[in-house]
Amino acid sequence: MRFAKIDRETAETSIDLTLDLDGIGDSSINTGVGFLDHMLTLFSRHGRFDIQLKCEGDTYVDDHHSVEDIGICLGKAFSQALGEMRGINRYGHIILPMDESLILCAVDISGRACLCFESEFTSEKIGTFDSELVEEFFAAFVRSSGISLHIKKLSGKNSHHIAEGIFKAFARAMKTACEIDPDLGDEIPSTKGVL
Repeated sequence: MRFAKIDRETAETSIDLTLDLDGIGDSSINTGVGFLDHMLTLFSRHGRFDIQLKCEGDTYVDDHHSVEDIGICLGKAFSQALGEMRGINRYGHIILPMDESLILCAVDISGRACLCFESEFTSEKIGTFDSELVEEFFAAFVRSSGISLHIKKLSGKNSHHIAEGIFKAFARAMKTACEIDPDLGDEIPSTKGVL
């Protein structure tokens, strides 16, 4: 079973997270940040990942610490659940439409942290959520998971649609990358023999 449990306690946040890579897209997400709840629920459903997540954070300051720390925890959970990465596809990519927005997302579960994020938002806020925190979430995820992630907005005007397209595209690309390739058997998908 490809499963992880992460508990993280700091002076700024307290996070309890479980992740099942081979789920059905079932989730219970309460981060204290409404827009992030919405995005991670979409991520769970479209990636078919089961996620249970509770965060208590210092949102009276702003949402930054909670968003970043959740990215750290979710990245660690993927790394833990994937283990040695035996038999996985390793790569996943998609070009995903979300109304007028069009998002390219490509993933390499490489063991090397790299984020290339090219997406400008047309507004500083999405409701009460700072749109710049979308990139902060992915930066934290990439650092703690050791994946290479490319996200590029090809078109889009509505900031909510752009963010939603990004999270859905990320879900679909990660789903493909994490899936087991029956042709690989127990192999690690690298000429180095380790990821």
